[in-house]
Amino acid sequence: MSDRPSDKIDALPPLRDVIKSYGLDAKKSLGQNFLFDLNLTGRIARAAMPLDGTVIEIGPGPGGLTRALLMAGAEKVIAIEKDRRAIEALGSLVIAAEGRLEIIEGDALEVDIKTLGEAGKRRQIVANLPYNIATGLLLNWLDDLDHLDAMTLMFQREVGQRITAEVGGAAYGRLAVMAQWLCQVRSVFDIPPQAFVPPPKVTSSVVQLIPREQPLANADKTCLEDVTRALFGQRRKMLRSSIKTLKIEGLLDGLALSGDERPERLHIEDFCAIAEALRQSRLSNCK
Repeated sequence: MSDRPSDKIDALPPLRDVIKSYGLDAKKSLGQNFLFDLNLTGRIARAAMPLDGTVIEIGPGPGGLTRALLMAGAEKVIAIEKDRRAIEALGSLVIAAEGRLEIIEGDALEVDIKTLGEAGKRRQIVANLPYNIATGLLLNWLDDLDHLDAMTLMFQREVGQRITAEVGGAAYGRLAVMAQWLCQVRSVFDIPPQAFVPPPKVTSSVVQLIPREQPLANADKTCLEDVTRALFGQRRKMLRSSIKTLKIEGLLDGLALSGDERPERLHIEDFCAIAEALRQSRLSNCK
């Protein structure tokens, strides 16, 4: 009989039995939708390879994706879980993983991912994110990209489309600009509602984000956030009109923009150029 950790994990009770034993019914308040399909969890784990270094998982629940990551050879998984029931349910998996799985009780919105894992080693996030905090988590992590090698994340498909949207598309907006400014993004695959327990009302999408060595163009992040918020807040208006909400005259002076453009037609480099003009104006006003 083999004593490989993968064999011990494979011998654990089915996830449905784990849920029943620990009363781990999905809570809507925690955004829980559990993924049981081993083919799909395995596919997510393979998409995230290589799995050396530290893999950070958010909201493992009964551990479906956690098992897949460990079975795929993850060197170390650190799972952040808020639900005490799930932490208890994951106990047998922690034992079977023989030191490769660590559970941290806490709110993922408050955990500093820079402190997780071993310094100098690869660090990535792989997670079926709770829908109710998914966008907030992503925006937080965009501030920590110096400490991340990759993110392979599941969102509801509408959010995934907003992250990967191209210029001119209906989904192109602030999230696409901020994510693609700092990362190369791609949609990996979709997952139908019936694959989850309980089934959500929407299709889900797995999206991968790989941090760029350098941002797509020079810009101050706070200024870029202000610009995208202002312009996409009035996306039907022409640029010369929507930019007035920033309350600084002459922001388009010297830029290769006519002012007739609408936000969804602007490239990320255009937003960065406006953000840089905004930064310069704010600096001048502070003198």
